[in-house]
Amino acid sequence: MSDLDVKKKWQPGKRDFIFLAVVASVILVLVLGTSDRTTKNVPSDTIHLQVTSRAECMACHAVDAIKPQPKGHTRADQCFQCHKQPQNWNQRPL
Repeated sequence: MSDLDVKKKWQPGKRDFIFLAVVASVILVLVLGTSDRTTKNVPSDTIHLQVTSRAECMACHAVDAIKPQPKGHTRADQCFQCHKQPQNWNQRPL
């Protein structure tokens, strides 16, 4: 048997470690990026339990209203997509 016929044992090199580091980084970013949203829940009081539309939300949360939305808040038309309703919410379908 010649030296060419003998299989060499595989040893990881620098490129292998770089590849594994990149794969681990991508997995870490994907796992951390899929966490739940951290928006505030809708308060469970008599005023908020009656609200069923964005127009009703904007009565208090418009720019010049009692409790305006914070700067940088999205202007989307779906308040309840991000803000979770209380357990006893009796929301009517829109």
